[in-house]
Amino acid sequence: MKATAYLECKFTRVTLLKEKVKINHLSNYDIQHKLPYMILHCAQANASSGVAVHDDCKLKFNELQSKRMHRFITFMMDTKGKEIVVDKIGDRATSYDDFTSSLPEGDCRFAIYDFDFVTAEDVPKSRIFYILWSPDNAKVRSKMLYASSNEKFKKELNGIQLELQATDASEISLDALKDRVR
Repeated sequence: MKATAYLECKFTRVTLLKEKVKINHLSNYDIQHKLPYMILHCAQANASSGVAVHDDCKLKFNELQSKRMHRFITFMMDTKGKEIVVDKIGDRATSYDDFTSSLPEGDCRFAIYDFDFVTAEDVPKSRIFYILWSPDNAKVRSKMLYASSNEKFKKELNGIQLELQATDASEISLDALKDRVR
């Protein structure tokens, strides 16, 4: 008995990226022993996230990082959960309270905050914080989707200096940020 199987892999070491791989003429042994391994390998390769990052996310982050055009940026999943997009942007005059109030109480977000501070030697400095906002009352599916996309999204944003994960406002208070930069 011969069979034909199709595997679609986004990231594998063996196959080309984003190509449909056609496997012709599999024997019974191959179907029982090799095909499950190949499917598992493709599933593991895609399990990290499967969520794309919109180009505007990188563009706005670069504007914050190099041009200092923004104080903060929040990012969210689109309605289908397939892509990370820009949610809100705060200009340089925006306060920290405006930033924390822009984070929803019932849903997760990724956020970037450009924190300006003065050192003990009276030297003005700035640090870019990456914050994974995952409040306790957010839906479990949302928490899992954001958690599984977290590492991939961080890799897309070059220049993150400090990182926080927060489940309530006290974990991202102004004092918590000041403690982290010391």
